[in-house]
Amino acid sequence: MNDYLIRGRLAEVDPAVAELIQHEQARQFGKLMMIPSSSSAPRAVLEAVGSVFHNLYAEGYPHPDMRALSEAELLDYDAQLTYFRRYADRRYYKGADYVNILEALAQRRTAEAFCPPGMALGDLFVNVQPLSGAPANTAIYEALVNEGDVVMGLDLMHGGHLTHGSPVNRSGRHHKIVSYRVNEKTERIDYDEIMALAMEHKPKMIIAGYTSYPLAPDFRKFRAIADACGAFLMADISHTAGLAAAGLYPNPIGIADVTSFTTHKSLIGPRAAVIVSTRADLADRIDRAVFPGEQGGPHINAIAGIAVAMKLAQQPVFKRLQQQIVANAKALADGFAANGVRVAHGGTDTHMVLIDTKSCAGTKDNPLMGDAAARILDVAGIVANRNTLPGDKSPLRPSGVRFGTPWVTQRGLVEADMGEIAEVAARILKSARPFTPEQLAHNQFPGQGRF
Repeated sequence: MNDYLIRGRLAEVDPAVAELIQHEQARQFGKLMMIPSSSSAPRAVLEAVGSVFHNLYAEGYPHPDMRALSEAELLDYDAQLTYFRRYADRRYYKGADYVNILEALAQRRTAEAFCPPGMALGDLFVNVQPLSGAPANTAIYEALVNEGDVVMGLDLMHGGHLTHGSPVNRSGRHHKIVSYRVNEKTERIDYDEIMALAMEHKPKMIIAGYTSYPLAPDFRKFRAIADACGAFLMADISHTAGLAAAGLYPNPIGIADVTSFTTHKSLIGPRAAVIVSTRADLADRIDRAVFPGEQGGPHINAIAGIAVAMKLAQQPVFKRLQQQIVANAKALADGFAANGVRVAHGGTDTHMVLIDTKSCAGTKDNPLMGDAAARILDVAGIVANRNTLPGDKSPLRPSGVRFGTPWVTQRGLVEADMGEIAEVAARILKSARPFTPEQLAHNQFPGQGRF
């Protein structure tokens, strides 16, 4: 039978892309991957993401009654398909027979992984359709606040995310942003200052959660602040969701009105995001803000990956991984401090460590800055990222480097290895020497290194 299916393995169909993949695989294997927003998705997750669920369009949602079903009931195909064919569903496309089961399964497993003690699974309303963290957060804005409303979030320069009100993001362009900051002397969040700002500006929504603040927040204090000024409380635990699922980081679900997180960082899942609320009066608003408000058809293959990741997140080995991730981060921070490198915020409660590269090399007028430091480390095989620290004046000239321990922990590294990494990284950065454009033009460089 003749058909028009394009067959052949990738190496046969497109050897250029196949070779690029091989190079990237070798890079990931040959270097220490220490960007805290990265992890290595398990093979089972990658299989789900690369499955035939990729081929489907399924705008809409499963039937709401599926929220109450157990996993065994969801996987009773005869019952589910009979119900689907008799009553149809909320999808805009037909052919979602198994998609409804899959998405409901991902929702249930997410609720199981994150349901706080004392709450029932049915108290959690879960949306697994956001394509990533930024679309998830944008949908929450759409659901809870109006254009021009006041929103409070941590300043980008102090560890907040672009979607928490940065002026270069639409969150900052479409809303009046009042940013709270880290106290530059203590390098801690000041809840009294946040309360004062909230009472002065009366925000419609307060965001608790960070992208480069390594200490755990007190969500109950944020709840009290939000209640005092009449604001919604949004928690963004994109970086720390894996730690929260393992009980190693405060779980905001049931405290915040709505919680968002990505699934590809410490959760070691697919590139996707989740929104959870325990407020039935907000659930439909959030669903409609995701679709059709923010995006069209969901990536069903990513939802398959979420279902797998949430099953893995409930296994004992996952908790052991998260415990070692945190232990390794603390050992890394201690290692840097022991080697004379200033650790920002005084340490870490999580999977990330930030160092002040100005403490490593350079002069007062020409210190080693974060971008140059990150590039030097990358050449040496340690992959981290530049990052602003409290006190920096521009995101284009950050003075820090941010390290994360999820990926290296997945590969089996432990505390002693973190000490060795810190020692090597400190030695490399301290060997750097500044140079001038004139020296560059004449190929004259002082010392053993340069930046």
